[in-house]
This record gives sequence, structure tokens and C-alpha cells, in this order.
Amino acid sequence: QAPGEDSEVILYPQAIFKDPFRRGNNILVMCDAYTPAGEPIPTNKRHAAAKVFSHPDVAAEETWYGIEQEYTLLQREVNWPLGWPIGGFPGPQGPYYCGTGADKAFGRDIVDAHYKACLYAGINISGINGEVMPGQWEFQVGPSVGISAGDEVWVARYILERIAEIAGVVVSFDPKPIPGDWNGAGAHTNYSTKSM
Repeated sequence: QAPGEDSEVILYPQAIFKDPFRRGNNILVMCDAYTPAGEPIPTNKRHAAAKVFSHPDVAAEETWYGIEQEYTLLQREVNWPLGWPIGGFPGPQGPYYCGTGADKAFGRDIVDAHYKACLYAGINISGINGEVMPGQWEFQVGPSVGISAGDEVWVARYILERIAEIAGVVVSFDPKPIPGDWNGAGAHTNYSTKSM
């Protein structure tokens, strides 16, 4: 978002994906955002990352990344995890991790639709699984080379938000969506380099 006093933003396309919603010849485009003076806007973190990844020493390492993005699906009306009793709590954590069945896996239709939409888009999505807390899931992107890993995760998050919107569910990337002794959510990063 640009400041209100000068809201002009210049977009530079950086990555293109097939649009799983409009299909056909439509595309989703990941862009860098700059001011008219050519400065990256404050929220453009990709600009600094691109400098790092283009450094000859980094490029020579052919960095591979695998990112495990955890998230929680929330009931829209009450902002409470999907599958949880409203205002209450489910059974103890444990059987939900990679679980199956209507009493353990809440929102699998959303998760599967997201996976298929990412595959259609050309995102290097490599897996999905239910997490420790009920209503919590994870998708994995990678292995992807260099900055493309970040581009793919950002677009995969966007696609997930759109799928959840259609289903009437809220996606939370909050690292601790429920206080207390409930599993947190993160984005674990696995990496490898040529010299490793």
C-alpha cells in the first residue's frame, strides 16, 4: 500500500502463474512495487531478497528451498478454529496430525482444492497434511530454486485465501492463533546448497 499523499505505485512483473480461478489464458502475476521515483515501497521485501539471490556467490550455490507453510482455518462468524465447538475446545491434540475422518480432519475439501489449484497454477507444491491442532493444516512448496521459492509461497497463500473465501472460511497465518497449550503455526524452511 502506498502512502496516501502519493498513491502512485509502479509494478514490475517478476513471476507468472496460470490463474486457477479464471482459467483459460488468464494469469496471476507476482510483482515488485516501486514509487514513481524508482524506490521500492516499504513493504517490497522482494527487492532486497532479489539483491541477495543475484549476488554471484549466492547464485553459484544454486540454493534450494522447501517451505512448510502452516495455517489455521477459522469459522468466519466466530473466528474460532474449524471443527471446534463454538466457545469450547476439542479433545486433546494428537489424533489430528495427518488424521482422517470427520472427527479429526476439518476443512479437507478446502485443503484439497488449494492443492489442485496450486498444481494448475504451476506452483511447485509438493504436499499437504493435517497438523497437530484440529483445524490446522500445512502445505509444502519446493524444492524450489532461489527467490522462486518465495514467489511460489506468496502466490500459494493468495490462492489459499481465495479458496477459503469461496468456502466462507477464514485463513489465519497467526503463529499462535489460540492461546494456551495449543500447537502454533509457522513456515518452516528447509534448504540445501551446492556446497552442502
